[in-house]
Amino acid sequence: MNPPLRPDAAADLLRRLFDAAIASAQPARCVPAHLPSPQELGSGHLVVIGAGKASAAMARAVEDHWNGPLSGLVVTRYGYAVPCQRIEIVEAAHPVPDAAGELAAQRMLALVQDLRADDVVLCLISGGGSALLPLPINGLTLSDKQQVNRALLASGASISEMNCVRRHLSGIKGGRLAAACHPARVITLLLSDVPGDNPMDIASGPTVADPTTSADALDIVRRYGIDLPAAVREVLESGRGESIKPGDARLARAETRMIATPQMALEAAASVAREGGYAAHILGDALEGEARDVGKVLAAIALQVAQHSQPFQAPCVLLSGGETTVTVRGHGRGGRNVECLLSTTIALHGHPRIHALMGDTDGVDGQEEIAGAIAGPDTLTKAWARSLRPLDSLSNNDGHGFFEAVGSAVVTGPTLTNVNDFRAILITDSASQTGADY
Repeated sequence: MNPPLRPDAAADLLRRLFDAAIASAQPARCVPAHLPSPQELGSGHLVVIGAGKASAAMARAVEDHWNGPLSGLVVTRYGYAVPCQRIEIVEAAHPVPDAAGELAAQRMLALVQDLRADDVVLCLISGGGSALLPLPINGLTLSDKQQVNRALLASGASISEMNCVRRHLSGIKGGRLAAACHPARVITLLLSDVPGDNPMDIASGPTVADPTTSADALDIVRRYGIDLPAAVREVLESGRGESIKPGDARLARAETRMIATPQMALEAAASVAREGGYAAHILGDALEGEARDVGKVLAAIALQVAQHSQPFQAPCVLLSGGETTVTVRGHGRGGRNVECLLSTTIALHGHPRIHALMGDTDGVDGQEEIAGAIAGPDTLTKAWARSLRPLDSLSNNDGHGFFEAVGSAVVTGPTLTNVNDFRAILITDSASQTGADY
């Protein structure tokens, strides 16, 4: 049995687990071991390109560990730039793309034109790259892409479904960037932020072959009732948006290396929990579904542990990752992690031995500069004392508003990495009840 926790120890432990998950996926830790050797490069040039919330930090790690000449361009989210001397860093908008991202994508394609067979392109890709490289296919405009992107984000579609549509409207995704690098060798380093770690879903796969089709994209659009601009519908229905398919000769010298994943982050958190004397159980690294529904399921599992010691014995920590979705119904300030946590909190009914943290490892849940939140046994009581109605907050997709009001938002600032959502539920034993203050 664990010794009793001090009053704020549950929140402290949960935050240490979250911090450990983020630290495990820092580019400075993950990138160096996967760089090509000077012998692999030979007499060619090393060109660095990339996109994503972690791409600037990845570029800095390359510069810090590569002594030879190099040049390049990467695009990251506003506020996520890291100073580099030899690789140009450009900032653009996420999750809805902007003109800065479109210009960066055009410049990136131009940069890899006319490469030789002995050149090596090092492509640094992390979550967020889909929005940060918004190059519309011929016949579409950035406005078209923005409209479709907003509709996808609000539809409840999974990240895999959203990226399928994006690939078929793009002039750079779905393998097109790697095809433009031909005949050079392409090495892509990936920080995964998607369930299943499928390379074609990370930033919509700019350097990997895509077996899905325009017809698949149309099926997704119909499934979620998305109203497409006429020009977008024409691209999909005509097949002009077809991506680069498996077996294409231009991708014969393209390889991918997965350098950080949600599972790795969960294992890092589990190690910290065990060091603190708590059993750690990873429920899955790819949990998907409506955030509020996933929240109810996680609450039910936690209650079963607390009340019946099934399927695990308390004290313990339940860890999970993946990417839930939110079908937007209200007008609140929300994100998928705080929506999931609010649903969990409501379902737990203030259970005295259960605490939880849910957050996005990139530091941004939804469109807010807030990573997520912590909830404890007294969260509902605090809300009621402030005249908040938790069910109303959930109905209005106002998770951020709710947890800010009770003082339990988690703000990390830009983490410079991204391995998807992180969820930790702590179930204490009867001797460890905390009365924690959040």
